Amino acid sequence: MKIAKTIVVLTVFVMTYLSHAQEIKPAEVKNIMAQVADWQIAHFTDLYSGYEEPHHPLDWTNGALYVGMVKWAAMADNDKYYNWLFDIGEKYEWKLHFRKYFADDHTVGQMYLELYRKYQDPKMIEPTKEQFNFIMLHPAKTSLQWKTPYHQDRWNWCDALFMAPPVWAKLYKITGEQKYLDFMMAEYKATTDFLFDKKESLYYRDESYMGKLDNGTKIFWSRGNGWVFAGLTNIMDELNPGSKEYKYFLDLYKKMAKKLLEIQTPAGHWAMSLLGQDFYSTPETSGSSFYTYGLAWGINRGILDKATYGAAVKKGWKAMVSYVTKEGMLGYVQPIGAAPGKAWADKSEVYGTGAFLSAGSEVYKLYGGK
Repeated sequence: MKIAKTIVVLTVFVMTYLSHAQEIKPAEVKNIMAQVADWQIAHFTDLYSGYEEPHHPLDWTNGALYVGMVKWAAMADNDKYYNWLFDIGEKYEWKLHFRKYFADDHTVGQMYLELYRKYQDPKMIEPTKEQFNFIMLHPAKTSLQWKTPYHQDRWNWCDALFMAPPVWAKLYKITGEQKYLDFMMAEYKATTDFLFDKKESLYYRDESYMGKLDNGTKIFWSRGNGWVFAGLTNIMDELNPGSKEYKYFLDLYKKMAKKLLEIQTPAGHWAMSLLGQDFYSTPETSGSSFYTYGLAWGINRGILDKATYGAAVKKGWKAMVSYVTKEGMLGYVQPIGAAPGKAWADKSEVYGTGAFLSAGSEVYKLYGGK
């Protein structure tokens, strides 16, 4: 029996090694991205995370999907995906979701602003400008402490750093108006000062996780830090690399990248509790896709050394692709939550697809795609 188990373990190890050793081909990256994107569009109104109704098209879950889908649309051979996104914007009159201050409800603005760049139609960005102008004139004065009154009117949970700040950064770049950048910087710094663990170079999901341990380790949620890491790249893409604002984000990005390199699992993904891979062996593809995306982004822009970080990207991408079913569904996406938990091979979520498409967009470039 022991011999049989040893053979199984060795077989899995060899198969994993051979899979990771194979070179990544741009055409294959593009093909799997198309497969995943098409599956997700076909299943856009499916039920996820135990919900009894589909996510609203302007919900943050779908907003995160659109962030990746618009990157894929720019790579695709036709405008099919742009048209799908455009129809959503038209149907909802280019408005953000219903809560005025809540960062999650601003996420869809990232897609609107990217479509504005393509189509140059002012109606696509006017509602976002109007709402953000109101927020600047009536800024939330609430505490960043968890569960204080109206606490989520500010960015007091790390997910928010993916959802809202890139919208502010894009609006700054498109309009040239410094006020959008200034507001974003002030709020981002306040959140980072509150949630960033300088020793571990990772973010707590929110104040309620500070000081708590999970199997003796600090609790740093994988997808939560994935939100932050991917958000950093999406912000920096909008900034002048010589600016003080860019350098602020670059410093955070490099610190996180170094830490992520150290804690990637041998299988290529990152554990749901980033410091607790011994206790969370199940793969999780939403956070891991964001890390693969962010690291590939850094190599492509000459920020990270390929000799140091390239293997991590390769392992990460190979792992993510291995969890895509033959139909095109990305499996092992942790359901909606705020902490390490469970994921299953036959369960997906729209934001996982968005993260995967973001990863593919940079892996494609890294391996020579044009």
